[in-house]
Amino acid sequence: MALRALVFDFDGLICDTEWPEYASVADTFTDHGVELPPEEWVHVIGSAWDLDWLGQLEARLGRAVDRDEVVAARRARRDELLAGCGCLPGVVELVGAAADAGLRLAVASSSPRSWVVPHLERLGVAPRFPVVVTRDDVERAKPAPDLFLAACRRLEVAPGEAVALEDSAPGVAAAVAAGLRCVVVPNRLTALTDLGQAHARLASLLDADLRALEALLPAAAQRPT
Repeated sequence: MALRALVFDFDGLICDTEWPEYASVADTFTDHGVELPPEEWVHVIGSAWDLDWLGQLEARLGRAVDRDEVVAARRARRDELLAGCGCLPGVVELVGAAADAGLRLAVASSSPRSWVVPHLERLGVAPRFPVVVTRDDVERAKPAPDLFLAACRRLEVAPGEAVALEDSAPGVAAAVAAGLRCVVVPNRLTALTDLGQAHARLASLLDADLRALEALLPAAAQRPT
């Protein structure tokens, strides 16, 4: 068997949506005279959203805030930052090379479909990904393996025939648990976390090479030479 598929994470891997999410909340904290260091944020990256940042802000201030006003201002700031976010370096090139090589492509994301699909369309890469699996489609988000297993089923490939491309520790753990080889491409936030479980690490997807990705597969799955 040969490499038959690539499964991409979305946030922080195809597009650096993670920085606007963090920066907009951090700016909100700063506006209220307190700080939110990235080390206090990174643990939510790559998994289902579970950080009560409004609760943390109120706890640090020792008082309640007008939540509707604060959330609206934060979302406006996030959307302003997102407007300038395109595909990260190497994404378009790797997707094109993979498609030319006949590989099957999917996105597996812990974010909801209402977030992922519009961004893929905005970036102009949605047609490249016939399979998009989000947290709406599975019982458990990353670091559980469900998203990657579902992506492989829909692509009709075995996990051992696919390589996952990730940026976060929960994503790496999910891919490995699902039986995929995993390449991690850290961003400025996830670089602060332990990504040692990945099978390979790249500075950007500009460094990705299909032959090198195939060489990561278990010996039984590699193409004969």
